[in-house]
Amino acid sequence: QVQLVESGGGLVQAGGSLRLSCAASGRAFSNYAMGWLRQAPGKEREFVSAISYAGGFTYYADSVKGRFTISRDNAKNAVYLQMNSLKPDDTGVYYCAQDKQRVRFTTQAMAQIGTYDIWGQGTQVTVSS
Repeated sequence: QVQLVESGGGLVQAGGSLRLSCAASGRAFSNYAMGWLRQAPGKEREFVSAISYAGGFTYYADSVKGRFTISRDNAKNAVYLQMNSLKPDDTGVYYCAQDKQRVRFTTQAMAQIGTYDIWGQGTQVTVSS
């Protein structure tokens, strides 16, 4: 059974940093692209960032480009999201998710919620002003 477990969320002041981690188990991690998505209160879930299965390609939503960095360690079955210069608008529950199709990476696919079939439980990020 595939499982994703996020950690690293918390409360931080605007301008601060957080590093989210996601530990994966259950299927060949290195064969699947991974994404981070978030959901703010009262809003729909939205794409934040994605990384290709080998880690050579990344993709970011315009709202986080230049502030967030996604990375992965396939030896540890883990994916990370380094978040710098945080803003109150970054507040929400952050989910890591795994592509339902192996060995593919297209920006069009990665930005779609329906691309992902395995989701973590989410970790809360709150940015105070």
